[in-house]
Amino acid sequence: MSKIVVDLEDPSQETPESSAGQSVLSEYQHRESGGKFRKIFGIAAGIIAIIVLAVLAGGFIYWQYLKTTPQYSLALLVDASRREDQEMIDQLVDTDSAVDNFVPQITDKAIELYGRGLAPSVIKQISRIATPFLPVVKQRAKAELPGLLKEKTKKFEKIPFPALVLGAKRYLKFVQEGNTVTVSSIDPDRPVNLTMEYKDGKWKVVGFTDEKLARRIAEKIGQEMIALAKNKGKNTIDDLGKQIGIPNLGDIIKIP
Repeated sequence: MSKIVVDLEDPSQETPESSAGQSVLSEYQHRESGGKFRKIFGIAAGIIAIIVLAVLAGGFIYWQYLKTTPQYSLALLVDASRREDQEMIDQLVDTDSAVDNFVPQITDKAIELYGRGLAPSVIKQISRIATPFLPVVKQRAKAELPGLLKEKTKKFEKIPFPALVLGAKRYLKFVQEGNTVTVSSIDPDRPVNLTMEYKDGKWKVVGFTDEKLARRIAEKIGQEMIALAKNKGKNTIDDLGKQIGIPNLGDIIKIP
């Protein structure tokens, strides 16, 4: 009689029932591992989403803060000048204050250029003349202001607006005292010297220093100011107005 021997370790001897069981177990293990992967992936995606949202929220809050800073107003001014948006420029520059603050630079420069060697009495007369002469000086300064702003901002026109706001302190130094900020250039190739004040919910330019412009205006009207001080009564005010290009000067000023 022959014997039938079954090798339990031989895969070829597996019964249909054992094969089915292993298949089910393998499929379960595969599903379980896939579920763990999806769970880990979901957690990681959630963490990344939270980080991204936090960064976006932080960036938004920081940008809103920057809108309250002087550098943001300066960036707006550069952008407005680039687009020739006069309405926006008028909102960012207090023209009357800027001109009032610039006038002493012109009168001082005029005395420096043409008052050397003059008798103290003449210098004193110049000081008296300067006050009623201020409307003329202001008119000159106001006419020059748009060109000055264009000149000062032109050097920053190629810088994108966000970069102007975020990188302003790389080019400019801001010194704040209360509601007033002085702005000066760090880069000697881009000279800027401004005074800003916080008015009506935004920072505005209220003053500037520009020796070249002060000298140019002083050279235009300074000689006439000195002439009035030295030769009062010899030249009429209207004649002087014709010399400096302002008709009816006598209606604007009165010499003491």
